[in-house]
Amino acid sequence: MADTQAASRPFSPELVSSVSPALEAHTVDRLKEVWTRPGLSFRDRSLISIAALITRGQVAGLGLYTDHALNNGVTPSELSETVLQLAYYAGWANALSATPAMGAVFAARGISADQLPAEIPDQFLPLEEPAEAQRTKTVGEQFEAVAPGLVDYTTRFLFRDLWLRPGLAPRDRSLVTVAALVTAGQAAQITFHLTRAMDNGLTREQASEVVTHLAFYAGWPNAMSALPVFKDVFAKRGA
Repeated sequence: MADTQAASRPFSPELVSSVSPALEAHTVDRLKEVWTRPGLSFRDRSLISIAALITRGQVAGLGLYTDHALNNGVTPSELSETVLQLAYYAGWANALSATPAMGAVFAARGISADQLPAEIPDQFLPLEEPAEAQRTKTVGEQFEAVAPGLVDYTTRFLFRDLWLRPGLAPRDRSLVTVAALVTAGQAAQITFHLTRAMDNGLTREQASEVVTHLAFYAGWPNAMSALPVFKDVFAKRGA
């Protein structure tokens, strides 16, 4: 375990305190408070924290949070699929940049490639045909004439491949996607994905805690900017 900690800890409390004693105090007290709020499990908080770090390209702390995530019940397979999911929703470079820090933790824990999801799963999750047909129709009508390649890739690569991979449950795949969108300030995309997340089992209380938690990891402006969208989704669902 000592090797794991050494591989994953980019800074020390003493170093933080030497720059900003108040920041060190707030890190200990206020992050502890938000992490222990009852509306979201440690496991889920680990997933959305990692999603925020990858989305922002903040790899310095990623090893530490990967280690914590594994301790909090996130599996190596789920972390592997989270990185893949975020390649599409936070950008390829951000996903690739995450692999050295996460890989160091995997290596220190003896997690090998044969324990991770395959390139092509043996079996994909079932496709929800009516919902996907409606999504395909709507997107095609709106944007086929603008960017037919993007429309095609959205269907083939995302909704008929990525979202059907079994290594990350649909609810958790939605969870990290919503976290990435809030972190990136992509309010226009949140409505669809938050609705999908709640269809996939995310509760209103959990969704509320996601945006609260992300204020600390994505910054208050991004969290506050997402609130009107969350409010609208909750209202439309009667949640």
